[in-house]
Amino acid sequence: MRVFSEHKDTKARRFLSSWLTTLCLCTFVFHLFSCSHIDEADRLIYVKPAAAKRCVLLEDFTGQRCVNCPKATDIIAQLEEEYGDSAFIAVGIHGGPLGFHGNANLTGLATDTGDEYYNHWHLEYQPVGLINRHGAVNYTDWPAIVKEELAKPAPMTIEAEATMDNDGHMIDINLTIMGTDGNTTGKLQIWLLEDRIEAMQLMPDGTANSKYLHNHVLRTAVNGTWGEDFSIKEGETKVVKKSLERDLSWDYNTLSIVAFVYNDQGVQQAAKAHVEKIKN
Repeated sequence: MRVFSEHKDTKARRFLSSWLTTLCLCTFVFHLFSCSHIDEADRLIYVKPAAAKRCVLLEDFTGQRCVNCPKATDIIAQLEEEYGDSAFIAVGIHGGPLGFHGNANLTGLATDTGDEYYNHWHLEYQPVGLINRHGAVNYTDWPAIVKEELAKPAPMTIEAEATMDNDGHMIDINLTIMGTDGNTTGKLQIWLLEDRIEAMQLMPDGTANSKYLHNHVLRTAVNGTWGEDFSIKEGETKVVKKSLERDLSWDYNTLSIVAFVYNDQGVQQAAKAHVEKIKN
């Protein structure tokens, strides 16, 4: 009888010890949360947005009377094939002394906007390019500089979309921009481009090719020659909507838009989207 009693007492003591331990733990947890003066929002852990892949913008200052410009176009084609237009965007800016504004017989691609850009950057020859707006670069050096720029981080992502109404008159542009690293202040620029324009071009051998196909030609600045003020913070998302009336001389099948944010440190990020016609 004594052995049985001692065994029973031992079980009781173990149960009591376990119960007291559980009670103390629950009391500690309750005290920890009930007595905390930290706001609920302050207990959240900030998660930095994923790093953005950089897209490099090449502004190709070209002209129909520039005999070496087709050589620069060949370099652009190689870069487009290597990187794709999600990482590399070329824009053909016609203007300057070798640009051609056209006449009664020949189509000209130079614009007043192109002339303004050429003069603003104090360029002295063609072809020449600005790569993310870090100074003038000879076309033979474009591949190396583009590769260097692609390796740099970007402080934001830009998702671009462009659609055209059924009549082909209005183009609607939608941009979704998210800050991913630090705070950025500068300008947001939107351009409209056209591909596969058949027009005269002087060739390296001095001949004139009347059926030369010009691609990524700057047609117009959607939101002004120098864009509009723009700023974004890390973790912030902004949506930008614009509309543009299409010039009926532009082929709606080969239009695209380019959007980029730039400041005194150069182009911070860019994106390109082909204009899609809305189907019935």
